[in-house]
Amino acid sequence: MKLYAEDIQELDRISRLKLVNSISGVKPANLVGTINRAGQSNLAIFSSVVHLGSAPALLGLIARPLTQDSGHTLRNIKEMGQYTINHVHEEIVKKAHYTSAKFAPDISEFDRCGLEAYHVKGIKAPFVKESKVKIGLEFKQAIPIEANGTTLVIGEIVYVELEDKTLSDGTLDLEAAGSTGISGLNGYYGLKKIDEFPYVRLNEVPEFVG
Repeated sequence: MKLYAEDIQELDRISRLKLVNSISGVKPANLVGTINRAGQSNLAIFSSVVHLGSAPALLGLIARPLTQDSGHTLRNIKEMGQYTINHVHEEIVKKAHYTSAKFAPDISEFDRCGLEAYHVKGIKAPFVKESKVKIGLEFKQAIPIEANGTTLVIGEIVYVELEDKTLSDGTLDLEAAGSTGISGLNGYYGLKKIDEFPYVRLNEVPEFVG
């Protein structure tokens, strides 16, 4: 199959959504927890969390365009200045997936989808108690993406909570944490470590044959 831009545009909406959402491969599955000034919590699944730097420790995520029915996560982040990112592990995949439904603003996805809110001193936004990797963030910047109306949300890590077995020689062991990935709109994948290589120095690159 070979598709050019015009071919992709001519696909029906659902086919185009499925193809483009899966073409980039497996992405991390995370639940983003927020709260507004009225104390209403919100929980939404994201597959767009990316590492932006370690000093300071920054993570980015892509928020969809704001509408009357969606965008609660971005509104709450801007309003309260804090949010949480929680890895989705295999045992909570189904509950996590259903947070993607367009619930009314006064409905908490925690309650509706059977997940427990977990609070930490100094962090206003709720964490997901069941998650084995919990990250608290301070909102730093929102960069509008004019090409499609989405927003790059940048936050600084101010709190991390991990299960002991998830750390291996200082590195987060995603397989031990049971962390999952997303491809497309509704496909979930387990993560299995296949190898580990040293930090690459130019003079250490082997000669590859074939």
